[in-house]
Amino acid sequence: MEWWIYIIVFLLTFGIMEFMAWFTHKYVMHGFLWSLHRDHHRKDHDSWFERNDAFFIFYALVSIGFFLLWKNDILQIGLAIGLGILAYGIAYFFVHDIFIHQRFKIFRNANNRYAKAVRRAHKMHHKHTGKADGECFGMLVVPWKYFKKS
Repeated sequence: MEWWIYIIVFLLTFGIMEFMAWFTHKYVMHGFLWSLHRDHHRKDHDSWFERNDAFFIFYALVSIGFFLLWKNDILQIGLAIGLGILAYGIAYFFVHDIFIHQRFKIFRNANNRYAKAVRRAHKMHHKHTGKADGECFGMLVVPWKYFKKS
């Protein structure tokens, strides 16, 4: 297979993961697995870790699964898919856990339009402490209305 196909599959996988994050967040985390996500909306726990962190483990296992499919010559494109999922997970961790929720105290002074829009959209998501009536379930793709406010 041509090398550029792997790059395209990697980029497509990364992009599809934004949809998967939105879908999982809206219909799984705020749906039947709310019991795992609830502590992320209510800071009534003492641990640095949250039950919500289990979702990272799920996607890590999916990524590892694609690496294994590639390694065992079952799916040649598995490496590109696994890396796309991994790259999205890393981006999600940096944006969501470090930049927005400040689980590590870095990237505090990012104030460009995109950074402000991401923070604003996520703040609107967290204003709802229950599983219903949520908004802004994505992470990297921010609705345009959050860019318009200064």
